[in-house]
Amino acid sequence: MTKYILWMMLCLVIVFFVIILVRAILFLPKKTWIPEGKPIEVNKEKAVRDLQEMIRCKTVSSDDTDKMDLAEFEKFQNLLPVLYPNIHMACERRLLGKNGILYHWKGEKNDKPIVLMAHYDVVPVEEKQWEKPAFAGILEDGFIWGRGTLDTKGSLCGILEAAEMLIAEGFLPKQDMYFAFSGEEEINGSTCPAIVDWFEQQNIHPEMVLDEGGAVVENAFPGVKDECALIGIAEKGYANIKLQEESRGGHASMPPVHTIVGELAEAVVRIEKHPFSGQLTKPVKEMVDTLGRHSTFGYKILFANLWCFKGLFAKVCQLSGGELNAMMRTTCAVTRMEGSHAFNVLPPKASVGMNLRLMGSDTVESARKYLENIIKNPSIKVTVCNGRNPSPESNIDCDAWKVLCQTIADTWTKALVSPYLMMACSDSWHYNRITDRVYKFSAMKLSKEERAMVHGNNERIPVDTLVKTVEFYVRLMKKI
Repeated sequence: MTKYILWMMLCLVIVFFVIILVRAILFLPKKTWIPEGKPIEVNKEKAVRDLQEMIRCKTVSSDDTDKMDLAEFEKFQNLLPVLYPNIHMACERRLLGKNGILYHWKGEKNDKPIVLMAHYDVVPVEEKQWEKPAFAGILEDGFIWGRGTLDTKGSLCGILEAAEMLIAEGFLPKQDMYFAFSGEEEINGSTCPAIVDWFEQQNIHPEMVLDEGGAVVENAFPGVKDECALIGIAEKGYANIKLQEESRGGHASMPPVHTIVGELAEAVVRIEKHPFSGQLTKPVKEMVDTLGRHSTFGYKILFANLWCFKGLFAKVCQLSGGELNAMMRTTCAVTRMEGSHAFNVLPPKASVGMNLRLMGSDTVESARKYLENIIKNPSIKVTVCNGRNPSPESNIDCDAWKVLCQTIADTWTKALVSPYLMMACSDSWHYNRITDRVYKFSAMKLSKEERAMVHGNNERIPVDTLVKTVEFYVRLMKKI
């Protein structure tokens, strides 16, 4: 009897491994997008000059409006009619919110309008850490240097260069097209919501909204060496949360057994030892199901059998940290600590600040409660400073998605096109209240080094990358 049971168990194990291996063998690539269409001729010199002029506008945004040079924002707004006279003759322009710019290019029909987004505000710079001036728009060795070249004046330039060129050729879009540019994206300001309010008041529900997000990248997925064009179909939410504790203060020569700084430190350790549970959301499932089919066989065994190895996958992502970990769970990064201003004084009040990036079913409030339960210290007050919940997932079973994917394939002919989950927050989040087709794709091929320049030092864009961006928008405008 015992021998029979052992044989049965062995047979079950063999069957299990056969199923695992067969599923991996059958985990073949889906039908890929075949490049089509003709090459696009772009006026490279004009695109370069125009982006240089945009960079020279110091449109640095700040939560403290006294630190914003509003004249520079006005300078940017006044620059656009000079650079793009055709657009300003053919399109209606509105200034909305604090510094929003909205262009309306009327098409043959208006039942499936398109919104192309970008923002022209930029984050501050530490000039001393830059090799070249951040706002001079220097062209050197095939690169345009300057804050905003990648995030996102380059995209804004690409949109307007494409439209200016097509209008000059007498092209009329099939559908109404809107170009929506905010000057407060970097501070999550009120301008983009004001633009969306206008769409809502006009009862306009876009067929597609395209904003910054993913890009064409390499080594983006385990076991995949091909270029991958990643399109965000959802983005994580965020919450800035403060842990705060108070005491009577006093002299440091007679400390209590546990200081409030020590208790806060213990709370931080507990939080880091108890990360949020892993979640396999739709964008990540779609990414795995698309790119996992192109991975090496060892990874295919894992990706083809997530029904069995989901926990293992989540653990691998957790141990890897970085983007893989952020793809699977809500993350919590401790970013601020405050206590006494003197070494010999016990602080009457101390705090720790942390930034959470929320995903899936986690909300701002549920995350706050989770931290409270992990800390297990009623003396520590857990307060939400601000935040917003994760975005809904966008529709990828529609013509808009197909057009976007085909346009990417036509422009970057070797790239695998895939959905993904955007880790950062963008203005496009606000459009979810008027459409379920919000896509996040920065129309650029970006190396790891270039991605690190976004909000970093020495931000610059290769001229060839800018030209490709213009090509992409020309193709997209012709298709939609």
